[in-house]
Amino acid sequence: MRTIKSFLYVGILVMFAACSSTQSLQEYYIDNTENPNFLMFDVPTSVLNLENADLTETQREALGSLKKLNILAFKKTADNGADYKTEKANVKAILSDNKFIELMKMNTSYGKATIKYLGSEDAIDEVIIYGDSDEKGFALIRVLGNDMNPAHMVQLLQAIEKSDYDGEGLKNLGKLFQS
Repeated sequence: MRTIKSFLYVGILVMFAACSSTQSLQEYYIDNTENPNFLMFDVPTSVLNLENADLTETQREALGSLKKLNILAFKKTADNGADYKTEKANVKAILSDNKFIELMKMNTSYGKATIKYLGSEDAIDEVIIYGDSDEKGFALIRVLGNDMNPAHMVQLLQAIEKSDYDGEGLKNLGKLFQS
């Protein structure tokens, strides 16, 4: 009987040790929906206004693979600097997980940005765009889809540039980071 209890005890310890204590990106979004420092919204792909655009078959396929964008943004103010540092560190810890594959890093006029993805090179399920500025805050954008092809995504971005899309659906994000 004692051996069975010892075996169960060891099994439970191993099970707890195997569980990851790192918060998932989805959990992070959910945990911060009520946080007043954050602005969160979902943007459907229809906001891109490409239904009537002159797209190639490949571009239409890429558009069809997109579902939506989840946007979570933290606007830094004079009163929340400590919260900003904490939340920025939390996001960077989540994104440092090896399951996120880095696509590129950039320096922009707004700050630093990193683009990562989940899935395989041939079939991306999620693209994560993270950018931060120590003066303005950070934005975390999840581009969700099914089997997105990186080569097709480049063509889709080119189509968006040629379209009459004026960013109307993303004005709230731009307003967040205006002084």
